[in-house]
Amino acid sequence: MDKIHEYSNGELTIIWQPNICQHAGICVKMLPKVYNPKERPWIKIENATTAELIDQIGKCPSGALTYRMEKKKEE
Repeated sequence: MDKIHEYSNGELTIIWQPNICQHAGICVKMLPKVYNPKERPWIKIENATTAELIDQIGKCPSGALTYRMEKKKEE
């Protein structure tokens, strides 16, 4: 079974599939405050806006990074 990691800011959840990651480094180059492979957790989703994250995820060449939008809870 493939491993999947999820990171959420409450509005958006990043889904990372390490088994298909090509380590192209585009994520690190585009958003170094979010993606730091030397730290754990290596994705700090709170360091970028949802729009910035969506733009970067769309450029992941392997598709290892995807996302889903979270439904807002009604009060």
